[in-house]
Amino acid sequence: MHFGLTDEQTLIVDTVRGFCETELYPLEAEVERSGEVVPEIGREIMAKVKALGFYAPNLPVEVGGGGLNNVEFTLLERELGRASLALTVFWGRPSGILMGCQGEQRERYLIPAAKGDRFDALAMTEPDAGSDVRGMKTTARQDGTARDLNGTKHFISYADLADFVIVFAASGEEATSSGPKKKITAFLVDRGTPGFEIKRGYSSVSHRGYHNCILTFDDCRLPMGQVLGEPHRGFDLANEWLGATRITVATMCVGRARRAFDLALDYAATRKQFGQTIGKFQGVSFKLADMITEIDAADWLTLAAAWKLDQGEDATREIASAKVYASEMLARVTDQAIQVYGGMGLMDDLPLARFWRDARVERIWDGTSEIQRHIISRSLLRPLEGGR
Repeated sequence: MHFGLTDEQTLIVDTVRGFCETELYPLEAEVERSGEVVPEIGREIMAKVKALGFYAPNLPVEVGGGGLNNVEFTLLERELGRASLALTVFWGRPSGILMGCQGEQRERYLIPAAKGDRFDALAMTEPDAGSDVRGMKTTARQDGTARDLNGTKHFISYADLADFVIVFAASGEEATSSGPKKKITAFLVDRGTPGFEIKRGYSSVSHRGYHNCILTFDDCRLPMGQVLGEPHRGFDLANEWLGATRITVATMCVGRARRAFDLALDYAATRKQFGQTIGKFQGVSFKLADMITEIDAADWLTLAAAWKLDQGEDATREIASAKVYASEMLARVTDQAIQVYGGMGLMDDLPLARFWRDARVERIWDGTSEIQRHIISRSLLRPLEGGR
């Protein structure tokens, strides 16, 4: 792994960071106050990103995407992590799972998503099935040449913006040595399909303006042409997708932590107490030392996982390590940044209290810290236990 950035990678970092600072930071206070992003603002952000040539950077060039490799995309997401998630969603990074589109699905879903003409969302989590994907209760019952979807999904990010949703549902059952196991199928479901409803979800303490939604399916009838990938193989697609999103969570945590650290560092170098800047006090300077060490460690863990993917190697353990460490690091760094500022750190005049609140969800979504530790320990122990 090369530790220095190429000229192209440096350009990506500088471009995205500059965009966040000039275009997105000025909008954050209003999003925080209102809990909304005005639709016109979202469209303006998308138009500016398209003008930069950075829309859909994670998809291949041949379908209209930017064609970035894993390391490059990780660097881009790291810089986007500095800004409000409610605003950066309009940067447009369609789910990579859309690469499973076949035939006319590519023209209806994949290519329009890459161009920014259609917006997608992903629906997997349910009220009784979060980390346990195979525990989902939404069903897809076959009826002739169609499937009838019934059930509920929740915590579905930005589904209120979506033109279509990638939905996972139990489509059957198979016998295994450990008992019955549900088969999972992925479907492409258009907004407005009869029997499909999108409702605003819960009010969350984290990421105001970035809405979660509740989706309900009541005999939502779908032709077999709406199946994404192969029938009953949706779990394989989900596993492929989860790895990419967990790297995204990790690297965005790094970006947000660096922004919090920069604020704390500047304050420690200029704020005076007892006749000297507070950075001269060991109680503050050691906090800064610990913060930057943890940030750098999380950064390299994340980039190393992305680099391994670019080598065509399995990076499941490395991705889990990056996700659990970076998300927990962000909680510690935002807390310490507030401590450096003292009471002012909790005021709405600064973004630190927002970073502190936003950090809490990172240890939960896209696989809890407990799930990540299970993945890590399993990858270590299985080879020694004969693959059990």
